[in-house]
Amino acid sequence: MVNWGIIGSGFITRAMLDAVKASSGSTATHIYGRNAESREALRAEYGIAHSTDDYAQLLTDPAVDAIYIGLPNHLHLAYAEQALAAGKAVLCEKSLTVTLEEAETLVAKARSAAPFLVEGLMYLAHPIHHKLLELLQSGRMGKLHHVQGFYAADIWQVVNPNGGGTLFNLGCYPASLLHLVVQALCGAEAFAQRSIRAFGTHGPDSNLIETSIAARFDNGVTATLHSTDGTGMAHGFTVVTDRGTLRFETNPWLPDPDKNTFVWQPYDGPAERFEANTGQDAFYHQVQMVEQALAEGWSEAKRPSPQLADSLEIIGFLNDWQAAAEASLT
Repeated sequence: MVNWGIIGSGFITRAMLDAVKASSGSTATHIYGRNAESREALRAEYGIAHSTDDYAQLLTDPAVDAIYIGLPNHLHLAYAEQALAAGKAVLCEKSLTVTLEEAETLVAKARSAAPFLVEGLMYLAHPIHHKLLELLQSGRMGKLHHVQGFYAADIWQVVNPNGGGTLFNLGCYPASLLHLVVQALCGAEAFAQRSIRAFGTHGPDSNLIETSIAARFDNGVTATLHSTDGTGMAHGFTVVTDRGTLRFETNPWLPDPDKNTFVWQPYDGPAERFEANTGQDAFYHQVQMVEQALAEGWSEAKRPSPQLADSLEIIGFLNDWQAAAEASLT
């Protein structure tokens, strides 16, 4: 049984608590937050034994096995560092941090202190992405040519102005899935060897509210991604190879308990539909992944969930995208 200390009391924490409650291998024993009213409401709703505004007290409790950090991402570094130093396994919400320098600091701490650390790109733990990775690694898809992805949601009114803008709210999803595809089809070194052009628009909080990027990797593969907090609720992700196209029919970044599909369409044969309908959402499968990691003594997650080097490459890509988009506005 994994005893969780839950950090934060915002809306994302509720999704995590639902997942912990649904799993027979986990329980939420502690909750920490500075807002006493919302913290106590969650404690009562989910039957959490201990509620505190003293983080140090939570970290020194030997009954706590793992820490979930559901705070705004500009606070991730400080809280995750302390948890790792206390010897706790850490599941830290995406984005791991808002800068590559902070991410490197956190990863170095995890590697030296030895506890398990994983970035909460929860969708990658879902079985639909295990099926995707199996297909990518099968050799059936041939040579990668192009990737297209976008994520749009009308959430600008509720985002944290200290969080860095749309790239860290939504853009991290298509960016991380692009990373998985390029890594699987082109090798571990390919993603870092690239040139980019990007454009963007500022929102009311002066962060990027909408932005697009065009990337060309040194092996000739190209990609276009788009992220916006300013409109709609839409998504798309397509992979183009010399043998066919792969397209998600459902939202790849918010897997549904009951319907998740992508289609592989070879140029010279019938389409093949892949489904993974487990009755549980991605947060549940992420909790299951952490349970397995702790039971088997993993030092970090296994793919398709992000390994530490993957998180560094993803945040580096987001920082480069952000800088290029900001430069387009000057």
